[in-house]
This record gives sequence, C-alpha cells and structure tokens, in this order.
Amino acid sequence: MHKQGVEKFPYYVGIRSLSEVATREDRVCVLNILGTESSSVTPVSHEFSGGNVVFGTGPGKSGQILETKLGSIPVYNSVKEGMNAGHKINTAVIYLPPAGVKDGVAEVVRDNPDLKKVVILTEKVSVKDSRTIRAICQTNGVDVFGANCLGVADAWNQVRIGGALGGSKPQESLVKGSVAIYSNSGNFTTTIAVYLITSGWGTTTSISSGKDVYIHFAPGEFFYVLDNDERSRAAVIYVEPGGYYEHGLEINKPTVACIVGRWKARLTKACGHAGSLAGSGDDAAAKEKWFMDYFDVDDIYTPENPVFSKKGAVVTNIAYIPEALTRVMEANGIESDFEPQGDLSLKCWFANNQGLSLPPELDIPVVEAVTPYNEQIEKVNRQIGAQFPREALKDASGASMMDPKTQVTKVHNVSILDASKYSLEENLVFSLTKEHPDEYRRGLANIAFNSYVNLHGDSILTASDASREGGNSPNTVLSSAISIIGKGRVKRAIDAASVLLDLFQYQKIMDSTADFDYKEVLQETIRSSDKDKLLVPERDGFAEKMVRAIDELDRKSIFIEFCKDLARKEERFLSADTILAATWLTIGWSSLMRKKISRTTILSLPWYSMIFSAHIGCSVPSEWHSKTSFCGEDLDDFIENRSFTETAFLALIGHRPAEVELFEFTVLLGLIISNGPGTISAQGSKGAVSADGPEQPERVQLNKAFVGFLTHTGFAHGGNGYEAIEFLLERFKDNGLKDPGDPNHGIDLKGIAAKYSQWYLNYKNREKAAGNLEYRKIPCVGHPVFKGKAVNIDPREEFVSKLLEERDSYNIFLDFYRHLVQALFETGATRNVFCVNVDAVIAVILLKAVWNLYREGELTEKDIENAAFTTFLFGRMIGCAAEIDDHINRGRNMDTRTPASKCSFVG
Repeated sequence: MHKQGVEKFPYYVGIRSLSEVATREDRVCVLNILGTESSSVTPVSHEFSGGNVVFGTGPGKSGQILETKLGSIPVYNSVKEGMNAGHKINTAVIYLPPAGVKDGVAEVVRDNPDLKKVVILTEKVSVKDSRTIRAICQTNGVDVFGANCLGVADAWNQVRIGGALGGSKPQESLVKGSVAIYSNSGNFTTTIAVYLITSGWGTTTSISSGKDVYIHFAPGEFFYVLDNDERSRAAVIYVEPGGYYEHGLEINKPTVACIVGRWKARLTKACGHAGSLAGSGDDAAAKEKWFMDYFDVDDIYTPENPVFSKKGAVVTNIAYIPEALTRVMEANGIESDFEPQGDLSLKCWFANNQGLSLPPELDIPVVEAVTPYNEQIEKVNRQIGAQFPREALKDASGASMMDPKTQVTKVHNVSILDASKYSLEENLVFSLTKEHPDEYRRGLANIAFNSYVNLHGDSILTASDASREGGNSPNTVLSSAISIIGKGRVKRAIDAASVLLDLFQYQKIMDSTADFDYKEVLQETIRSSDKDKLLVPERDGFAEKMVRAIDELDRKSIFIEFCKDLARKEERFLSADTILAATWLTIGWSSLMRKKISRTTILSLPWYSMIFSAHIGCSVPSEWHSKTSFCGEDLDDFIENRSFTETAFLALIGHRPAEVELFEFTVLLGLIISNGPGTISAQGSKGAVSADGPEQPERVQLNKAFVGFLTHTGFAHGGNGYEAIEFLLERFKDNGLKDPGDPNHGIDLKGIAAKYSQWYLNYKNREKAAGNLEYRKIPCVGHPVFKGKAVNIDPREEFVSKLLEERDSYNIFLDFYRHLVQALFETGATRNVFCVNVDAVIAVILLKAVWNLYREGELTEKDIENAAFTTFLFGRMIGCAAEIDDHINRGRNMDTRTPASKCSFVG
C-alpha cells in the first residue's frame, strides 16, 4: 500500500495523481474483447493510445484476433492463457455480462499479480458483487473504475482505456488543457469536454465514473488525486441524484458542479442509470445544497444570475458549464488554455421547415457538419424522398385514423372537416403528396385530370358501358373500367418521370417553380434512350393543348420548361405522357425533397392521375364522350378553364354547377373522404396491395388496388346513403317544393315533422308490442357515440352546418331534420333530443343538388340512388388513394390476412 494514500484517504488509492489514471505505459487486457460493443470500441482506443491493448479474452475463442490499424490483437480463452503466452499487463477492461463481472475481476486479479487498475464497463452489476469486487481489489492493491462507465482518458497522454470517451474520433474532444472532468454520465463526459473547448478550456484527465448503485472510484477519490495533479488547475463534476458519494467532500481547486435530475425527485423506480434513484436526502436539490455550501454560494449559476465564488459554481444545465468555469477562473486570476474554438449556438446540420414560412428567429440556417459527419449527411441527402419502416398494416395505417371520441377521421393529420374546405382536386393531390397544393399546382392538377377525363373511342368506355348495360351498380361499372388502366398504359409517363427525376434529383431544388438555370442539365450528355422517353418524332396535338393551358398559369415549372427547351434543341416534339410526367413531378417535388413522400410515390403520380380521371369519365356512358366534348361541354374549355370538381359535378348532375352548388358539392366530397383504415372500402384497397406484395413496390398494381376499393363498396357501404334521400323524398315529393335552397319556401316543416313523429311513435309501439325489437330506424337520426344528453349534437354535423350558414347556404332538408329530432322528443318517440348525424348532411346536400331534375322528371329515384352511390365513390377514392400509397410504402407482403388461429367455423 502507498502509505501516503492511506494517511490522506480512508480507502485504498494506489493512484495518487490524475496523471496516473491513464498513461502511455499502461498495458491493457480486455475481457470479452470480441463482444458487440468491445469489438467496435477497442480498436479506436488501441489506435488512439498508441497500441495499449496487449490481448483480449473470450472463452472458446482462443486463436482468434481483433483487427486494428496498428495490427492484430490476439485473443485467448483466459487471462492465465494470455499471461502464459508471455504478455504483461497492468490494467484490465471488463465487458462481461453483469453476472460474470465478479468472476472476471477475480480471475484477472488472481492470475496477474502486477495488476493495478480495473475498468468495468458493464451496467447493473449487483451491489453484493460490487462489494466483493471492491474487497478483492482493495486487498490486492488494485484501483477500480466503474461500473457502468465509459472508461477513462487523458488528453495530455493521448490515452483512452475502456469505453468510448471521445467517440470514434477522440482526438477532437480530448484536447490538452488544465481542466479535469468527473462525470456520472459517460456520454456527457465527452459533451462537457467539447463544450469547454468553445470557451478555450482543454482537459487533463476525464473519468466516467458510471452510475450504478455502487461507484468504485467515487468523487472522494477523484478530488484526492486532483489535488496531487499539477497539470489540473480546475475541475468539472457532473452529478446525478442518488447516493451520498458527493457528501462531505474536500474540494481544494476551483470546480464547477453540474447537478441534474430535479425531475427524478418523485420517482419510485430508477429511470436511466440504476444508481440515480434518490431517497429523501440525496436527491438533486440536496446535492445542489451540498455543493453550494462547498463553494460558499447561495444560488444556482445562470447567465442571467451569475452566482459564483473563487471556489466554484453550481449549474443545472451543462451548456452553462464553460461560462461558469471561465468566471470562476477569472476570479482566481487564471486565463483559459487557448483561444475559444466555436461556440454553443444552435448549428443545425439538418433542417426541414415543411414548406412553412417562418420568422427569422425560428428559421435557423443549416451549417455544414464537421468531418466525418458532413460526408455522412451528404450521403443521406442523396437519398431522395422518404424511406418508411415496413410493418404489418392489418387494421393499421400511416395515412388515416379516426378519433373515437369525436368520430372525426384525419387523413395525413388533417381532419375531414378541414378537408371539406378544399376542392376535389386539392384533396386528391393531398392524398398522395401530403400537402394541399398552392394555386399554381392546383391549376396544374386540374389540367392533368381534365385532360384525361374524355375517353372517346377508348376500350375503357366499352368495358364500362357493357357493365352498365348488364345492370351493375356504379362501383361495379367503374371496376370494369379501372381494371384496364394497367401499368402498360402509363409506362411512357412513368419512364419520362424517372428520366426527369434522375436528371434533377441532386440539383438541390426545393421549389419546382423556383428560378433555376437548367442549362448545365440541358448541356449534359443525356442518353439517347432517355431522350426517346421524353420526346417523339411527330407532333402531338394533345400535348400541345396541355402545354397551351399550362402556359396560361401564373408561374413556370422547371421541369416543363426544361422539356420544352429539350424538344427545341433536339428538333423533336413533346408527348402528352411527358407533359403529364413533368406536371406531376412539379406538383409533388417539394413533398419529395422534404421527405414527405417516397420516390415510388412521385413516379406513380401519373398512374394515379389517369385512374382519378377515369373514375369521373367512366361514371357517364360513352355517348357523353365525343372527340371535342364531354357531357356536352367543350373539351378545350375543360382543359383550360374548369376545375376537376366542376367536371365531377357535371358528370354527376349533368349541368355546370352554380357557385353555391360547387361549394356544397366540395363540402360533400370532403366529408366522404375516409372513416379510417377499418372501413370495408379501405380494407379492400389495402388487401389488394398486400396481396401484390408491397415489399416489391414496383409489382403492385395501382389499378387493381382501386378495384379492391370499388369492389369493397356496395349497397350497404356506399350505396346506403340513398336511404336518407328516400326518406326525404317521401316527406317532400308531394309538397310542391320548388327550391330547396330558398328559406322562404312556405312549407310547414314543423307540421310535417310532428305528423311523422306521431306516426313513428305509434309504429314503434306496435312493433315492440309484437316483440319485434328490430323495427325500422329513421335514417341519419341518432349516433352510438353522441347520445345520453338532454340535447345531443354530432359535432361533425354542427361544423358543416356552420360552414354552410357562413356562406348563406340554406337547405330545407337539413332544416327539416332539425325539426324532426325535436318533434320526436316532444311526442315521446325518443327519450331526449337525438342528434342529426353527419350522414344527414351528405344526403341533404346531394338531394338539394338533384331536386329540380327530379321534380321535372329528368331523374328517377333509381337515378338519384346511383348518383348518391357515385358521389360516395368520388369522395372515398381520395381516402383510399392515401391508404393505397401508404400501404405500398409501409406495408408487408400479405399482411392483411387473418391467421388461421383467429378464424372460426360456424356450424
């Protein structure tokens, strides 16, 4: 034993000075050297320290080696085998599992009488074993560091023993200076060293003490060896709650103590390090008081309240350590070790404003990261688009969810109530790009959709006509048509999009309409095969119509303008497929660059676009399509001036919508978008993707996925919207109603409601008396969630009603429903005032739109039923598009199947 150590300190400390903690003379053996952590960390320590690891052990691994840049480190079955091979060591690093640490320490002490130091990296070594380890080592003159630590390091000696202090480049943080560091946190040991550099302070010795319940080389030992180290003029100690190791210290050099973990005061279970659970007297507040007493200060140091003394300062935020240390050292007349390097201001290596315009104080600029992180970030930045982790998506979705309390569904975190304020085309774009388009991109989407809605002479119309003539429902008719729009139909558009993406993906363009000089791209050697994918030898009149319409918009697309210039340069022509591809690349580009969508998604947008167009186009028979018109309206006018919402209304109702009709129709479609991933329609689309195998997304057939959606709608799901319309027709068809939007209609709504309510009460009583509890319910009255109050309200219906009122949009049918629920209560047919649910809003808006046609005999009740069903399909294709794209990007092959163990046989 060192006599002086025993006299001055109550425990054995063979190390008298911090300069002896980690030296170039130390020779190290690593137990479990080939373990996952050790095999990656040890080579860095070995190389930084000039080759200090002599050998390692691993039972059954004798003869193996660990490769390093300084040569191979041999591995033996045991310490004894390594010693017998002629190796000499004085230090052991322990990477064994907790149950094996005690025996490992005993082995290395027993088989090596020259051992002086043990560094234990293992976490959660039991207190019982730790006491045994301490007894073994103290008896044999061995100092112990840890457990649960990241080792020790010395910036003067350029040595690191055990653990990963300084990370993969320890020379960047272990900079020679005059400050010693002692930290319960391994990672913060390095962080503090880096922070000190920004104020001009380097380090001497850094000790990661660990924070198991039992700490071997505790603060008492640290401050003892600190006093004997002439290199160290000050210290920083990082302390967590739990334990009395910091109580009663003798601190003789300027010190900054960082005490953390006030939030742990009420914990009853360790959170983080095993030893960080505090009792009544060893929590963070108690430790703050201990150190304030040591330093003769009465408060915590902050930049706004800089309380310190010559002895030291107490901080609770590691960011304040450099400033506090500088102030303490100035009070002692001591200057920093070198000029400050860098600062602690926030330096973002990554930034993503998600397209939001932020004020300057929040719009933090991106700076280039230090080496090697800048190279790694550059590689990440070259990964264009989002990459989603795959998981089973049966009854799960990354696109939609329904709030069980409000019954409001969100798609891409936007509620369908808010989505109902956007047009059909805006919501279709949103379903795939996760952003509602601005006015320019909305214009592009309208041109893309409307350009392909007329299918004159196309076999798609032949198929839909045949299905319609066969007496099929609207979903079955559309399925017949959509199934034909396979990948072969859009191959040229997808190929063109792929070429454009390859040409521009690394140009750091965030806005596809920005002022960008693409001359260099134009002058690049573009493969002739790629030019053939973009250009055609003959003039394409369809493409020229699209370009004329696009040119009328208020901005220019980089990709469309590039294609036009390339065609001029090559003296060839653009195809409609290329224009469609460039259009959708323009629309989806910002979402791609901000990693909201994947490369797979943006390349598929032309395919989605054609399918959306066909949903509208094939909802009407072929005689409504001609070379120059659609539904009797000029085709050029459609492409140049119409919104896709207007087109859908025309196909459904047969005339151009008035402003109020367009608004109500927009709201109607928005409300239908989604009811979450559990709906039958969503399950159909997800199941179709799952069956194709989304793990190979290029094999998924989008058209088949939409057919899955369509075939999973029907008269009970989608077509059931007609029930409410039928109910309303019975109430109003003989009342002489002319204009359902006129509040001065002169019809006694209260009387109609009262008469029906009395009839319904009598009917209900008769059925119950006959033992029939499955009597007919009134459509759109009541809801299983919104019930039990004196007056019940469906918040979704309330939201839409207010939206309509703000636009002075009156609807007699909705007004009637409100009279009806009140009359049902007053007659005793219901116990309280039932809510009018949101399905009523859908029904009344549609009935209002078709009322005059019905009244004039131009539409039959069957026509209205088909219109209600078709309207549902128009709206629901938005939500199902989001589900399809989400499942392609996140799902797993066949993940929607039900395991046999969960299926049952019904006899």
